[in-house]
Amino acid sequence: MATSNPESAGVNRSQARKSNARARLMTLFAISLATAVVGVCAVDSADAETPERRHIEVLELKLQNDQYASTDLGPAGPSLGDMNVYSGTAIRDGRRAGRGGGTCQVVHIDGEGITTQCLISIELERGSLTMQSLMVSGRSSLDMAITGGTGVYNNARGTVRYWDIATSKERLRAEILR
Repeated sequence: MATSNPESAGVNRSQARKSNARARLMTLFAISLATAVVGVCAVDSADAETPERRHIEVLELKLQNDQYASTDLGPAGPSLGDMNVYSGTAIRDGRRAGRGGGTCQVVHIDGEGITTQCLISIELERGSLTMQSLMVSGRSSLDMAITGGTGVYNNARGTVRYWDIATSKERLRAEILR
């Protein structure tokens, strides 16, 4: 039968307490370090989106459409896959500022409501912008997402609003984040 030595039991408890205290201290240190790292990363990522690091450029252009074609697939009249293709000139302050073009393809029909998927590219002096959006028939304006670009517009984001589409008064306002 084993006998218990009260002094050795006290030493073992004392060592266990020290070991537990060390483990808790190491855990607290690890949590503090992880929290500090996450905090620094969050600050860095928040700083990347501050106005000091991002630039917003506003472009307001008048558009003159010069070419247009419509492809009617399937049955006569609106049907899935029908497409409109167009091109034109961008005008700023009465002068040519660039050229662009795009397509809108029918992707959904619900009675008289026709939804098209539109893709547009515009080439300006300092680079090009690409945009896309869904357009529902009957609306007088269209908001499009800027999905990228080239030149100074490389990695551009933002929105473009078109008004008076397919008229002699067609215009756009682009808010470009780069």
